[in-house]
Amino acid sequence: QVQLVESGGGLVQAGGSLRLSCAASGSILSDNIMGWYRQAPGQRDLVATITSGGTTTYADSVKGRFTISRDNAMNTVYLQMNTLKPEDTAVYYCNVDQMGRHYWGQGTQVTVFS
Repeated sequence: QVQLVESGGGLVQAGGSLRLSCAASGSILSDNIMGWYRQAPGQRDLVATITSGGTTTYADSVKGRFTISRDNAMNTVYLQMNTLKPEDTAVYYCNVDQMGRHYWGQGTQVTVFS
């Protein structure tokens, strides 16, 4: 089993920044994909992912504003969010994909006000 603990959400004014962190523990494999998803009322959407080797993908809506990174030694993934917009308001979930099996954190609320 894999456990994920997120931190770093909160309330921020538009144009501001937040940094999310997610620490993974348990049966962590050396080869996995860590990522962030978000859910406003409706479906859960991909925000960004990063492989063990550092290859990243981003949703078009966050490209140039958000940066995903990871510390493999600490099994931690980060999401630096800059130039936040009200439409970024959502619950952000950490995700680990290990050989097609997905694990989720409990979610952290990000609220951006104008």
